Amino acid sequence: MTTMASSWLTLKTCSNLNAKAPLFKYSFAHDPSYPSYISSKTSISLNTQHIMASKSDLIVSFGEMLIDFVPTVSGVSLAEAPGFLKAPGGAPANVAIAVTKLGGKSAFVGKLGDDEFGRMLAGILKDNGVGIDGIKFDQGARTALAFVTLRADGEREFMFYRNPSADMLLTADELNLKLIKSAKVFHYGSISLIVEPCRSAHLKAMEVAKEAGALLSYDPNLRLPLWPSAKEAREKIMSIWEKADVIKVSDNELEFLTGKEVSDEAALSLRHPNLKLLLVTLGEKGCSYYTKDFHGKIPGFHVKTIDTTGAGDSFIGALLCKLVRDDSILKDEAKLKEVLKFACACGAITTTKKGAIPALPVESEVQALLKS
Repeated sequence: MTTMASSWLTLKTCSNLNAKAPLFKYSFAHDPSYPSYISSKTSISLNTQHIMASKSDLIVSFGEMLIDFVPTVSGVSLAEAPGFLKAPGGAPANVAIAVTKLGGKSAFVGKLGDDEFGRMLAGILKDNGVGIDGIKFDQGARTALAFVTLRADGEREFMFYRNPSADMLLTADELNLKLIKSAKVFHYGSISLIVEPCRSAHLKAMEVAKEAGALLSYDPNLRLPLWPSAKEAREKIMSIWEKADVIKVSDNELEFLTGKEVSDEAALSLRHPNLKLLLVTLGEKGCSYYTKDFHGKIPGFHVKTIDTTGAGDSFIGALLCKLVRDDSILKDEAKLKEVLKFACACGAITTTKKGAIPALPVESEVQALLKS
């Protein structure tokens, strides 16, 4: 929904930061792009039809969805930004929408605040064809906010407002187990491992999906500011490592998890006996891939980068969209290389616009880049 990236928000800091009220009071100026369905008094129908898709093609994504605030100008720190644009985000939600924008079928499992932002985000998922029967709304906690910027030195800077946010409060009893059991691919990150009760909900969802025969896809999506310490982040991320069939890490995450510089040796140290595919994304340099039978590298695409937020989510969403239709990709290197080239193109296109979800490409955009 590209209109989300152009919506303006007026922010005023609340005086009581410890209350379970929003950390910001928010009001919208006259804005025709602001959807009417987001009123917290309006119920959103959770009767999405396509989530009953056959087990052969449904990708279920578990975790957080939030509002990203992106500076109105590029190359500045958060403190230097003159203003911000709001854009829907959250890695698991980004992946779910990446799948549907490429013609696949997906559903999202998570918790949002029973507030204007939460209803807006659920509406965005629905408008993008993502099944929302797995969403719960919390009346006591707000939808999470994140401020994200790509500084002039190329480093991303994050500031999160979760005190706690609704996504942290999802319980195992609130899981839509029927939906999770219907997935052929179950995708998740690590942010939902940070605190209870969401951690237990995450572990339960993984267990149910695995028992039902789903392929488990893991993108840790490291966000150190959210963790109590780097040590705890590393331990909890690795605590579920051997459950996954497909794992994607960035080059920075590879260094964090192994304590080594990016190399084949470092990547191979993260393999486990049941892992079908390990991917290391390398930004504009493309990606490396590792299976038990072969490994190699796919070059990246040269584009004018504006905002890298969501590029990795676009990449993994594209891979899963292809994989769910043909799992022989995991054993056929030629097929895998073609799919990863497609996924790299998706990630590259996503960096050419501000925000994550508004920048996720459709098939025609990807084919145009591949042909250029």
